[in-house]
Amino acid sequence: MNRKTTSCYLATYDLRFTNHAEQSEEKMKCLKSVAVYMGHKFGADPQFEIDAKKVGELLAKNGVRFVFGGGETGLMGASARAALDNGGAVVGVSTHDVIALQEPILEGITESIIANGINERKQMMYEMSDAFFILPGGFGTLNEVTDILTMQQVGESKKKVYFLNTNGFWDIFGKTFAHMHNNGFISEHAEYDIRKFAYPEDMVAQYLKDYGMECVLE
Repeated sequence: MNRKTTSCYLATYDLRFTNHAEQSEEKMKCLKSVAVYMGHKFGADPQFEIDAKKVGELLAKNGVRFVFGGGETGLMGASARAALDNGGAVVGVSTHDVIALQEPILEGITESIIANGINERKQMMYEMSDAFFILPGGFGTLNEVTDILTMQQVGESKKKVYFLNTNGFWDIFGKTFAHMHNNGFISEHAEYDIRKFAYPEDMVAQYLKDYGMECVLE
């Protein structure tokens, strides 16, 4: 597949569960902020970093604010730096414990916020963002996305979730999702508003299309 996708109307995705009332056209056109969840390590596959950087670059080029966990390390730092390098607004939200133990704050970001613990951090990032990009990551990334999916399940959130499935990273999560459904713990796939993409260009393009925004992918 050509990774230089040139039109936001050519994006494809292989997983989409939706059953929510459409937001108003006016509200959708005002959407300009995405929380990007990903690992504070680089992971085993070099493509993880390449795709994370592309996500930051494309959000910046399209004028979308980049909200993330604030860290300078791993995919988090790589993606946020790419957004900054392309003139994007970048907001980092962290905690004192996370900074001390895992992720020093990335210097040069537009705004840095220190939350009172992990739960407050997640809530702040949720409130600042109108949609969520889920890149490869570990327990922290899983914790963040499952919180949002639970909110969708009980009707507390209609914000869309976009998975970047770099080299099949999230395939096992999809199988776990199906396993829980098949065993009666998830009643309806339609309760969730999620999409899965192989390429960052397609993910950003679909996000922009979903909310009626023009796009730049070069």
